[in-house]
Amino acid sequence: MMPDLNIFECNLGEPAERIKLATEIIGQFPDLNMLVNNAGIQRFWNFDSPHVADRSAYQEEIAINLEAPIHLISLFMDHLHTVGSATSINVTSGLAFVPYAKVPVYCATKAGLHSFTLSLRRQLKNSGITVLEIIPPAVDTDLGGEGLHTYGVNVSEFASTVFQRLANGEQEVGFGGSEEVRQFGKDQITKRFELLNK
Repeated sequence: MMPDLNIFECNLGEPAERIKLATEIIGQFPDLNMLVNNAGIQRFWNFDSPHVADRSAYQEEIAINLEAPIHLISLFMDHLHTVGSATSINVTSGLAFVPYAKVPVYCATKAGLHSFTLSLRRQLKNSGITVLEIIPPAVDTDLGGEGLHTYGVNVSEFASTVFQRLANGEQEVGFGGSEEVRQFGKDQITKRFELLNK
């Protein structure tokens, strides 16, 4: 189907596996000039329930959605500095801007990754490494479980629009509802939060 695609398996929740992944990829592909942090999990949590007192219940979501991208960027950064023009892309979410209360950890991790991306872009502005952010709305995928996002936008339409805008030089790109909320002011965020979570 895609004979030139190289696949590496990795549990991104485990720091040692991230280190192994980065070492193998850089070793096999010394011309690599792009890192895309797209892996993520989304779980429904009710913090009014006793089971969330166990940190391990939500630690994996934090590790994969927030800790892993930051760690991977740190692992690949020295290499990206050596290849001249390079790019780091973080995939966040419209929920980084207006959270959905039923998935609070997911929203918090994506908000954290958005904040980190802004800081990283500023730190690397003179480095030759471009830092981009893709901000999806709900997309028709199986994120969080099969059939939960069938109301979301079409994957192909989303991807083709976003990649075109990135090619045109935009550094922060949303789509549909996420494009709208990423530009909201505080009052608009408050109103949308109440509407989303009623």
